[in-house]
Amino acid sequence: QVQLVESGGGLVQAGGSLRLSCVPKGNILRIGDMAWYLQVPGKQRQLVATITRSGLADYPESVKGRFTVSRDSDKKTMYLQMDSLEPEDTGVYLCNANQIWVAGGGNEHSVWGLGTQVTVSS
Repeated sequence: QVQLVESGGGLVQAGGSLRLSCVPKGNILRIGDMAWYLQVPGKQRQLVATITRSGLADYPESVKGRFTVSRDSDKKTMYLQMDSLEPEDTGVYLCNANQIWVAGGGNEHSVWGLGTQVTVSS
């Protein structure tokens, strides 16, 4: 089995910054495309950033110019640099991998972490 573990969340004032990480755990050979999502109570989970295995990133208009997604050179660990944070950015940030290849020949699809809480005060 494999896991994705998020960290780096916390409490910050509007205009501040945080850097989130998503670290894979397990006997992993490689990971495909990855993404960050924001979960707010009472709302549908929303996409925050995507990054392909080759490093191409995309963002919704709500975070363009403020957030930057990246991956380590080994293409496994993913990061989200969040600047100019707004109260509307508050919620649980979850990472996702569309496919993870595991040692032994297996693979898993749509793997989710448990999330890290981000709270932005006004």
